[in-house]
Amino acid sequence: MGNPLDQVSETKGAQTRRAILDSAIARFGRDGYRATSVADIARDASVGGTVAYAYFPSKEALFLAAVDEDAAGVIHEGLATVMDNPEVLNWRDTLIFTLVGAVEHHPLARRLLAGLEPEVTARVLEIPALTELRKACSERLRSEQAAGTVRPDIDAGALGNGVVTLMLSMLMSVVQLGSQATLAYSRDVASVFEAALSVTPNRTAP
Repeated sequence: MGNPLDQVSETKGAQTRRAILDSAIARFGRDGYRATSVADIARDASVGGTVAYAYFPSKEALFLAAVDEDAAGVIHEGLATVMDNPEVLNWRDTLIFTLVGAVEHHPLARRLLAGLEPEVTARVLEIPALTELRKACSERLRSEQAAGTVRPDIDAGALGNGVVTLMLSMLMSVVQLGSQATLAYSRDVASVFEAALSVTPNRTAP
C-alpha cells in the first residue's frame, strides 16, 4: 500500500500540471506561440516562473501538449455526444454539427484550424484523439453493416477514415470562412455520406 503522503503529493502535482496546461491552451490560443512565453503561462497558472519546466521540458513541448489536449477536447465532445450514444441514428450529420460547436470554445484548436500556426497545423492529423475518432467511426459503420443499414461491400476502416477527413475539412472551412458561409453545406456533406453508404432497395449484388 502506498504512502498516503505520496498520493497527496501526486494529486497536487497533477493539479499543477492541469493548471499549467489549461493556462497554456488559453494563452497560446489567444496570443499564439511566438507572442507567448512560459513565464506568461506560469503567471496565469499562479505558479512560479520555473515550475512549468518541471512538467514540460521546453516551451515547444508545452505548446504541443496544449495542442493535443485542446484538439482532443473537441473530438471527445463529438465522441461523447454522438459516438457513445447508439440511439443517435443520423450520427454523421449530428457529429458534424457537434464538432463545429465544440471548436467555438476550444481556442487553440480553433487557432490551428484557422492556419495561424502553420508550423504545427499538420500535427492535428497525428493527435491520438483523432485516431480514436477514426476507430469509433469505423466501428459504428461495421455495426451498421451488421444491421443491414450500410452497404456491406465497402471497407468500413477506409470509410471511417474518409468520414473523419471530410469532417476535418469542414471544420477548417468553418473556422477560416465563417460558419454562415459553410454550415449550409454541411447538410450536403451528410447527403454524400448517405448516398455512398446507404443500402437501397434496388441495389443488386455484382
